[in-house]
Amino acid sequence: MRAVFLGTPSAAIASLGFLAEVADVVGVITRPDRPRGRRRGPAAPPVKTAAKEWGFPIGQPESRGELAAVLERAHADIGVVVAYGMLLDRRSLDATRVGFVNVHFSLLPRWRGAAPVEHSIIAGDTKTGVSLMSIDEGLDTGPIIAIVETDIAEDDTGGILTARLSVLGAQLLANALPAFVNGALHPADQIDTAATQAPRLTPAEARLDPALPAEVLVRTVRALHPRPGAWLTVDTSRLGVLRAGWVPSGPDLGRIELIGGMPVMGTSDGGLVLLEVVAEGRRPQPGAAWMNGRRGEPAQVRW
Repeated sequence: MRAVFLGTPSAAIASLGFLAEVADVVGVITRPDRPRGRRRGPAAPPVKTAAKEWGFPIGQPESRGELAAVLERAHADIGVVVAYGMLLDRRSLDATRVGFVNVHFSLLPRWRGAAPVEHSIIAGDTKTGVSLMSIDEGLDTGPIIAIVETDIAEDDTGGILTARLSVLGAQLLANALPAFVNGALHPADQIDTAATQAPRLTPAEARLDPALPAEVLVRTVRALHPRPGAWLTVDTSRLGVLRAGWVPSGPDLGRIELIGGMPVMGTSDGGLVLLEVVAEGRRPQPGAAWMNGRRGEPAQVRW
């Protein structure tokens, strides 16, 4: 079985490794190098780094037309997509003998889109999982080949849950793909009326709103750690919130005060306890230490 792999972030690397156990990987396609860091120098996507170390042929097309041309030259039986970052058009989908499958980090049709892990935590879901789906021209709308479930723990962050799902997804791919390619595993259509959307969350959308319930804000902090990171505007400065808890009562809405030795921000139904924060240009520190640096003076959040 000849396979071509499309993926970009580190969460896709496990699937690439497991794919190589059941298929001949004839090409790895990832997004182009992009400027990163303070110096804004070009940085390779994590999948490119892994593929280079493992000796796979690498392609980094800039456009859908270039992508389709690369896929057509690969003459693959199957294409595997894991968080690649570009929707495939009909020409690309027709470039392999069997089609394409996607390892998606949710229990489809719940949480279609680019940020299913973050949205599942914010929403308070107790379960999630990985769906192996056959790709059509829609956004995560194709029929389901196989799924695997996992619980969402109360202390799971977006990063921790993504790491767990990446391994589960890689195992699911290796177990189900050969049977699908051989025609022994038949996909089932999704129930579109049960679909929910999980669009990518921008840094601007990671700004915490004190008017929301404290429990929602705690889940948001967990979901957005480590990226893009939840934050507040305190007085006139940005304050990142790395860990948080909640209490049933707190200061006035948007006001941060020391309560029981901990900084607590007033919310719509209680208080958000700032357990660990990072001020602009500083290293992460306990919330109490940050408040001590302010000599315990209350702060006002702007939103």
